[in-house]
Amino acid sequence: MASEETPTPTPTMVPPSSPETPIPTGSRTTEEKTAAPRAWAVRLVTVGIVLAALNLRPAITSLGALLEEVRDGLGMSGSVAGLLTSVPPLCFAVFGVMAPRLAKRFGASAVVCAGMVAIAAGLIIRPYAGNTVGFLVASALALMGIAVSNVLMPVIVKRWFPDRVGSMTGLYSMALAMGTSLAAAATVPVTDALGGNWQTGLSVWAALGVAAVVPWALLVRAKGAGPAEPARTAAGAATSTGTGDELRITRSRTAWALAVFFGLQATAAYITMGWMAQIFRDAGVSASTAGVLLAVTMAMGIPLAFVIPRVAARLPRQGPIVVVLGVCGLAGYAGLYFAPSSGAWAWAILLGISNCAFPLALTMVGMRARTGAGVVKLSAFAQSTGYLISIPGPLLVGVLYQSSGGWGVPIALMAALMVPQIVVGVLAGRNRTVEDEAAAPKAAPAS
Repeated sequence: MASEETPTPTPTMVPPSSPETPIPTGSRTTEEKTAAPRAWAVRLVTVGIVLAALNLRPAITSLGALLEEVRDGLGMSGSVAGLLTSVPPLCFAVFGVMAPRLAKRFGASAVVCAGMVAIAAGLIIRPYAGNTVGFLVASALALMGIAVSNVLMPVIVKRWFPDRVGSMTGLYSMALAMGTSLAAAATVPVTDALGGNWQTGLSVWAALGVAAVVPWALLVRAKGAGPAEPARTAAGAATSTGTGDELRITRSRTAWALAVFFGLQATAAYITMGWMAQIFRDAGVSASTAGVLLAVTMAMGIPLAFVIPRVAARLPRQGPIVVVLGVCGLAGYAGLYFAPSSGAWAWAILLGISNCAFPLALTMVGMRARTGAGVVKLSAFAQSTGYLISIPGPLLVGVLYQSSGGWGVPIALMAALMVPQIVVGVLAGRNRTVEDEAAAPKAAPAS
């Protein structure tokens, strides 16, 4: 899903920017100065990036398409099912923090390779775990692989394609959105074609993870074929970007606004991925059609992930885009509340547009900081804080659905959360930088 493209809370990278977003002064990294990698290795890493991106959401959207069958098969309550939809952001917040240290020790390619192995293993194990606890543990294994890959994919793009960050990020984003929508649309038909067993329907997506292991394993074995690792100081930070220790990011109102905006849009995205198909099914839509509707919502991110960042980068303030996306979300939720089945296609499209707040948030991260160190600090703060904020939302929807006996109250909650998302998004989109707001005051000279 475009709305969830690649969280990157890491101190060694600059988050992806659109082709029109200038790289901040001072952010040119050591890896941009290294010799060009071998041509065959460049082609191999391109294939690896695409295959990795295809694997970063099927574990989530395939479960959303078969959530009712999984609940019945494992005897889950609505609250536990809501916990399942809260696990992804929790894992992204917890395991994503580990990625920079793992990459520093083992290399980014090796960690991504291990991440693909974890995804494949988790997807194979979880349908046959036999109980809810085992299902959750195996899901966490797959999500751990997704989390570290989420963080390191932009690092690899920056290192291997320093002059084509925009185009390669676009390719990566498109593949991620395609994997998201493909799993949502194809899971139910594939399950039916394989005999109707939900366990088989979920485990089949492990094959995509196995395929992604191959290019990354070859890259790990071919040491010396790619660009060198960036030089580091004794403190472990890249020397070319600086540490940015003088920047106290929590003093910036813009940073807090962007973190809350990121968290609220992530809340909406994970509620959509986890529950929207079930909302349509409970309204009388067939399981296969509900999966296609979810796929349509996710697929809206394919073209808009290119368009929105380019438009946003040309505007001094991104508030108008925030408002347009928010209004689309409110209209979509209103449709789900009053006429979920009769206007299902329109609501799916509107919510797909609204969920494209994710690439807008990433674009604003790059625009709200003036220096490379500022971008890294703002990205880490906004995304880690945002994912923590997003954890309760899907769980609360499950609790409200079970306690109220219907979708009216949960949908009203989704619509209500869209209002503060618009407000903080407008604040985050103001034309200012976190360096100006958050720089620590210099100490007075000793007398």
